[in-house]
Amino acid sequence: MTSEPTWPAILGALVSGEHLSIAEAGWAMGQVMAGTATPSQLGALLIALRIKGETVDEVVGFRDAALAHAAPLAVPTEVLDIVGTGGDPHGVLNISSAAAVIAAAAGVPVVKHGNRAASSRSGASDVLVALGVDIEIPPARAAEVLAEVGVTFANAAVHHPGFRHAGPTRREIGVSTLFNVLGPLCNPARPEASAVGVADLARVPLIVGVFQTRGATALVYRGDDGIDKLTTTGHSHIWEVTAGAVQEHDIDPVELGIPRAAIEDIVGDEPERNAEAIRAVLAGERGPHRDVILLNTAAGLAAYELWRRPEERFVPLRERLATQLRRAEGVVDSGLAAARLEAWAAATQRS
Repeated sequence: MTSEPTWPAILGALVSGEHLSIAEAGWAMGQVMAGTATPSQLGALLIALRIKGETVDEVVGFRDAALAHAAPLAVPTEVLDIVGTGGDPHGVLNISSAAAVIAAAAGVPVVKHGNRAASSRSGASDVLVALGVDIEIPPARAAEVLAEVGVTFANAAVHHPGFRHAGPTRREIGVSTLFNVLGPLCNPARPEASAVGVADLARVPLIVGVFQTRGATALVYRGDDGIDKLTTTGHSHIWEVTAGAVQEHDIDPVELGIPRAAIEDIVGDEPERNAEAIRAVLAGERGPHRDVILLNTAAGLAAYELWRRPEERFVPLRERLATQLRRAEGVVDSGLAAARLEAWAAATQRS
């Protein structure tokens, strides 16, 4: 397509099996975010992409357009995001939300991007509310909270108001679409480092490809049990992205001194129960919840260190995770993580 994009041209290309360029995908997403795409156009776009099979360029175009329409989060420093796609078949505990608190207590600025539950009973927004964090604060205040306590939440509902135009059509379609991979890629703070869990193995190349195309630093991972986290029930696969290159790793938590868990040990519950479990871990309680939270914290810390020192990629990842695991343990055992959570909640309650 060489002329100005139109819906007939975009949809005609897709039903013919042609891939969209970054610019073409960005145009279509821009129409959606602006609310000018009709439900029929959006539905046809999403289903045509799904049937054809989405490409990295198409996801990049969607992501860039979503960020262009987002309410920006102007942060004063380089930050980390620890996030999962959702969609795991087990509905595990809010592991990445707890990991974000611990990473912040370890001295790494964290902007946690998230939304309400997609597959579990409790999404990041849900559990943070149960932990006393006000997730509805405006973007300017969210940036101030980061400066004050080293961690803040970028609520997708607040920062991406254009997504509301797609909500009804997505619900009516009822199948996974390209929107399901956008969340972890659309943090409005544009973090320098990301630790991203992906439940759907087929989606991993898309997410890895976006980070690679945009020159980002990230650890992308998936538990062999299907969860969008580093798991403690068995092995996990990790894709390490830095400087446009990708390295793949297999990690067994037993080799890091973490005992094997059953999936039932890390399954979540309602937001209030998950909040209780997180508070217990931050208070020093030992067991499967602590193990899986610390392991995922280590991944976030390792991703941030990889961004700070790209030469870290030449150190075996298992060694780096072991180092960051000890760091996370120290932060929890010292009480710093529990104190950071309370400081975060208090900061969001101040005007």
